[in-house]
Amino acid sequence: MPTTVRRSGPARVQSPAPVPEGGGRSGAGFALGAALLGFTVISIDVSAVNIALPAIRSSLHGGITGLQWIVDAYTLMFAALMLSAGALADRAGARRAYAWGVGLFTLASLACALAPGIGTLVAARVVQGGAAAVVMPASLALIRQAYDDARHRARAIALWTVGGSVAMAVGPVLGGVLTETAGWRAVFFLNLPVGALILAFLARVPRSARRPAPLDLAGQVTAVLTLASLAFAVIEGGHAGWTAPQVLAALAVTVAGALAFRAAEQRHRAPMVPLPLLRRREVSVSLAIGFAVNVAFYGGIFLLGLYYQQLRGMSGTEAGLMFVPMAAIITSTNLISPPMAERFGRRPVIVIGQAVLALGMFSLLPLAPHTPVWLILVLLVPTGMGGAFAVPALTALLMDSVPAHRAGTASGLLNAFRQTGGALAVALFGSLVAGGAGDGFSLDGMRTSLVIAGAVLCVTAGLAAWGLPRKR
Repeated sequence: MPTTVRRSGPARVQSPAPVPEGGGRSGAGFALGAALLGFTVISIDVSAVNIALPAIRSSLHGGITGLQWIVDAYTLMFAALMLSAGALADRAGARRAYAWGVGLFTLASLACALAPGIGTLVAARVVQGGAAAVVMPASLALIRQAYDDARHRARAIALWTVGGSVAMAVGPVLGGVLTETAGWRAVFFLNLPVGALILAFLARVPRSARRPAPLDLAGQVTAVLTLASLAFAVIEGGHAGWTAPQVLAALAVTVAGALAFRAAEQRHRAPMVPLPLLRRREVSVSLAIGFAVNVAFYGGIFLLGLYYQQLRGMSGTEAGLMFVPMAAIITSTNLISPPMAERFGRRPVIVIGQAVLALGMFSLLPLAPHTPVWLILVLLVPTGMGGAFAVPALTALLMDSVPAHRAGTASGLLNAFRQTGGALAVALFGSLVAGGAGDGFSLDGMRTSLVIAGAVLCVTAGLAAWGLPRKR
């Protein structure tokens, strides 16, 4: 339906996205369109870049270590800055913070597209990840601001969530097609017109109110330091050996950073991670589960992207298409999970989801260079179903386990732990799959990685069965 916009712009403009009728303020359609596009583009960026990795490696002459950092530089900054990005959105106002995040993400995408070498590309990915961390909570805050009515707001958030599912399906195919037809740099160039469109939508969204929200700078700096040094230790440990001087130094920095982070959170009057919150069993177990699910899922996506192209010789488009059936399964399973949790309780849904995802990891162990494509797609069914079955129930249980005023903090923590799980999986699995020479693709390394992912899920499934409440 048409949406009235601010006086400074055109009188009336068609809404950019399907808008839940009623319950929305002026500019609600543009707010939803901007939020949906932003969430979609940062989601597509992850999956599309995964498919482009072999082409990037060939173009920039990097090894597997460089590919690991291209993925992890983005994911680690996304995870670490997610902890305080919500406070930034509150201080600056949702619209302003979102515009900053989108603008910075777009400029960083341009830097990625023009990168002359792996080092420059990794540095630009760091900035991209930091910008994406601002975009994520600010996009939800933008929807919250635009819709007063809870029912219409829920519909808007559902549309926002669908954007992530669509991005998961489209991202690999889009990344493959762009890489094959226009080169890997086109994957990043695509973000430029999308970013411009989002900013145009934001110009028609009313200004957001600001509210005091203290920033925990000491906690934020030590969190980034801890996660980055840990990822460096894992990546370098796989190549140089776990007793190499640089690895031991990175591990020492990790420990020191973690201790400094704890001290900072204990002393800050408004810590971004309230330590008493982590002592709640439901919270700590939920965070461990979120970590494990992403170890398996995003670690598996990373492995499969390399397996399809480096071992089987598939083109980028063919590799991208291999992920589409799994993405469809994820989308449909996401819809099934909430009613199942409502009927049987969240704990059994979370436990079963992890068990199915672990089965998916173990079922991929027989993959070989000439495994029939139809069989690969069948073996991917439990991988698509497991995480999609567990995560919605897990998120709802965590939100119900904390006071209402801590909901944003708990959500940020869950997203941070999930992103960290994916980043560390890429770091470890990339080292294992590189093989002895460090530049090939080791099928044994892939199988070891899958066993690790499945074993971690078995542990957290046991934690869920023991540590989560029966009636939730």
